Amino acid sequence: MAKEKQEKQSKPTKDNEAPKTENKKETSDKKIDQVSKLKTEIADLKQQLADKDDKYLRAEAEIQNMTNRFNKERAQLLKYDGQDLAKSILPVLDNLKRALAIEVVDENGKQLKKGIQMVHDHLVKALIDHDITEIEAEGKPFDPTLHQAVQTVPVEEGQKPETVVNVLQAGYQLKDRVLRPAMVVVAQ
Repeated sequence: MAKEKQEKQSKPTKDNEAPKTENKKETSDKKIDQVSKLKTEIADLKQQLADKDDKYLRAEAEIQNMTNRFNKERAQLLKYDGQDLAKSILPVLDNLKRALAIEVVDENGKQLKKGIQMVHDHLVKALIDHDITEIEAEGKPFDPTLHQAVQTVPVEEGQKPETVVNVLQAGYQLKDRVLRPAMVVVAQ
């Protein structure tokens, strides 16, 4: 009898089997749910990381672009440094040229003109040293980027159409930038 009791106890009954299978199934379903939730969470985190990486790279590129733009602007400012001063000096140079154009006959006038010539020459040298040059105009083809036509005259013998025949006011440029266009008379 003792053997029979042991066999009954060791043999699982149908009632005992059902709950264990259901528990295993529930546990398995819970694990599958957890795995799928974790996979979803991992995918979300990967997407967030990719978004952050993209934002970081875009911000880094924007900073690089801003730095390049700043450097170009600074180089441009340095290249044309002194432009305002040069524009302010040009009327002085014009007045010196007008003074030199006056004919003098007496000795005092000649000495004064010589002094004006010296000032003019020093001013022109200082401008040239800072890359400010006079725009060549007379006898050259009319260029609206360098010249301002204030008058036209009919073409005479020896003149070509669309050329500058007279300069009323000299024009100047700083390196490749026009400070003031030359005011000219153009043959048409």
